[in-house]
Amino acid sequence: MKAGLIALIAGYVLSQFYRAFLAVLSPVLASDLGATPEILATASGYWFLAFALMQLPVGAALDRIGPRLTTSGLLAVGAVGAAIFASAIGPNAIVYAMVLIGAGCAPVLMAAYFLFARLYPPSAFGTLAGMVIGIGSLGNIAASLPLSAAVDLLGWRGTIWVLAALTLLTALAVLIFVRDPARSQTGHKGSVLDLLRMPALWPIFLMMAACYAPAAGLRGLWAGPYLSDVFDADRAEIGRVTLVMGLAMVAGNFAYGPLERIFGTRKGLIFGGNAIVLACLLTIAAFPETQPLLLLPAIGLFGASFPMVMAHGRAFLPAHLTGRGVTLINLFGIGTTGVMQYATGHLHAALTPAPPNVPYIGIMLAYAGLVALGLTAYLWSKDRTD
Repeated sequence: MKAGLIALIAGYVLSQFYRAFLAVLSPVLASDLGATPEILATASGYWFLAFALMQLPVGAALDRIGPRLTTSGLLAVGAVGAAIFASAIGPNAIVYAMVLIGAGCAPVLMAAYFLFARLYPPSAFGTLAGMVIGIGSLGNIAASLPLSAAVDLLGWRGTIWVLAALTLLTALAVLIFVRDPARSQTGHKGSVLDLLRMPALWPIFLMMAACYAPAAGLRGLWAGPYLSDVFDADRAEIGRVTLVMGLAMVAGNFAYGPLERIFGTRKGLIFGGNAIVLACLLTIAAFPETQPLLLLPAIGLFGASFPMVMAHGRAFLPAHLTGRGVTLINLFGIGTTGVMQYATGHLHAALTPAPPNVPYIGIMLAYAGLVALGLTAYLWSKDRTD
C-alpha cells in the first residue's frame, strides 16, 4: 500500500502541474497558437469544470469499485489529453485537451483521501491530507521556473510530450501498486442526497467553494498575464514569482495540520487564514502596481486551507459515504474555481480597453467578494477536531 500511495501522490504532483502550467506558457502559446488570455482562462476554467463534474461519479466509483481501477483508468485519459495539447495546431485544441486532462486528474487526490479515511484514525486525516497536498505542490513548483527552463531546452511541445508519457506511466503504477481497502461492512446504503441533507456540512461546502479559488486562479493563470501586463515581466520573471508563490503554498499545506494541534481548532484556523487572504486581495485591488512578490505568496501561504477544510468536513461523514463525501466537498472547491476562471476571463475581456491594471483590479475584487461570502457562511459552522 505504501507503493500505491506513492503512485497516487505522483499523480497528484501531475494534477498540480496541469492546473498551474498555463501561467508560464501563456506568452509562448500566444505567439505560437494565438491563444489570448481569455482563451487560456476558458481552457483553465474547463480543466477545473471537467475535474469538478467528475467528482460525483468518481465518489461513487471509489465506494463501489475502489481507487485502483478508478484512478488508473482516468489518468490514462489525462495522458491522451496531454498528447492532444502537445500536438495542438490552434488554441481550440488547448481547450479540448484541458477538458481531458482535468477529467483524468479528477480521482487522484480523492483516492488518497479515501484510503486515509478508511485506513487511518480520523484525528490524523487533516495532517495526512495536508502532507499529500504539500508534496503534490511540487507539481505547482515544477510549473514555474523549472517549466520555463524545460521550455527553453525542449520547446513547449517537447515538454508536454514528456508530461504525457509521465502521466501514462503513473497510471500504470497506480494499476500495479494500489490495493483497494475492504468494503464498508455497515450495511447502510445511501447517496449524495443524504449528504446534502446534513445541515452541518453546508457552511463547510461554502467555505470550500471560497477558499481554494483565489490561490488556484492566481497561481494557475492570472499571475502570468498580471505580471506581464502591469510589470512588463518576461517568462523568466514570471517563473520566479510563481515559484515563490508555489513554495508558499507548499509551506501553507504543511503548516495547517500542526497549527490545528497547537490552537485546538479547525474553524478558527480556517477563518483566520482566509481573512488574511481577503485582506491581501483587497490590497492588490487598491494598489495593483504594488510589488507582487510579497502579496501573491501571502495568498498562496494563507490560502492553503483546502486540506483543513476537507478534514473539517470529513469529521461529519458516515463511513459508508466516505468516497462520495470527500468528492462532494471537493466538487464545491474545484467547481467554483472553474467557474471563477471562466468568469474572470470574461471580466478581463470586458475591462481590457481600460489601462493595463484595471482588469486585474476587477479580478482581485471578484475573488475578494467570493472569499467574503465564504467567510460569512462559515461563521455558522460547528467546530470539529476529531
